[in-house]
Amino acid sequence: MSELRTEEFIVNMGPHHPSTHGVCRLMLTMDGEKVVNIVPVIGYLHRSMEKMCENRTYAQCIPLSDRFEYVTAMSCNQVFSMAAERLAGIEVPERAEYLRVIMLELNRIASHLIFYGVTAMDLGALTPFLYGLREREAIIDLFEMTCGQRLTYNYIRIGGVSRDIPPQFVPQCRQTVKTIGDKLSDYEGLLNENPIWLERTKEIGYLSPGLAIAYGVSGPVARASGIDYDIRRDDPYSVYDRFDFNIPVRTGGDCYDRYLLRLDEIKESLKIISQALDGLPDGPVMAKVSPNFKPPAGEVYARVENSRGEMGVYMQADGSKKPVRVKMRGGSFNQLQALPAFGTGVLIADIVAIFATLDIIMPEVDR
Repeated sequence: MSELRTEEFIVNMGPHHPSTHGVCRLMLTMDGEKVVNIVPVIGYLHRSMEKMCENRTYAQCIPLSDRFEYVTAMSCNQVFSMAAERLAGIEVPERAEYLRVIMLELNRIASHLIFYGVTAMDLGALTPFLYGLREREAIIDLFEMTCGQRLTYNYIRIGGVSRDIPPQFVPQCRQTVKTIGDKLSDYEGLLNENPIWLERTKEIGYLSPGLAIAYGVSGPVARASGIDYDIRRDDPYSVYDRFDFNIPVRTGGDCYDRYLLRLDEIKESLKIISQALDGLPDGPVMAKVSPNFKPPAGEVYARVENSRGEMGVYMQADGSKKPVRVKMRGGSFNQLQALPAFGTGVLIADIVAIFATLDIIMPEVDR
């Protein structure tokens, strides 16, 4: 009886595969349906954003920053503005800081709702996608009434925010917070005990805490692996230290816990928004900053807790009206870098689930 022999072969997943959430290409070495090696191939989206910032004034860079991670664009505006403000010693008015927190947390919820719907759709469930987009639409309506935009906002500016909220914002925001809080039980009821969902996510794509730390993984992916770290609490910025909220942590490290953790985070974001609305002070929303201001020579690194992990901007100034060096950090890059280390030995269908629960967005990778 002759020995049964198999031959490995290469499968290209992407760069336009719907489950890669953008132009990411995964070169999968397969043994039958089993994945034995993964090589992420990036660069299809590269736009030289960092170099473009070095050829514009600080204020002109804010609209560019929106495109760095467009699903949570408020965070992009925030981190770039923070870096410039620290270089120039600009003090942001208190009302503007509260408005920033409200917008950041609304945007975090909107991002997690996209994650909820798209991840379920990747695994064959359409209804969660419709639910998630329904509530996200209410958040986008709030952004539109505030700054006129629905995706790339250019709202958080160096020194504050571009404009104050309209009178109807607060009551409509409170209603949106209540609606999302009420609907979360529907989200959980759709998937938490669904046998197909459990089969596709539980004990699939285990990421150990040690491996997560070694690859610089941050955000919800790291916290789902038991790493209790969140920049909002551990290196507070803006006025986050004034609010009472918990940092959800789970220890399973698999696709299922990465999904659950984001639902946990939505609940905490709702708490932060409610507290910020209750304590919203009066006053100006923008410091006096010239559009062509020139911070003194120096360097700074600012970071925020984005929906996909640590988002940072390293900035160098030489005393002119343009930054001499800008370097951006996005959490998605590290998550994608770690994928080959823990995503092998599974079936090709499991790669779809693993990639989806990492919540990678390619502009953060191809800057």
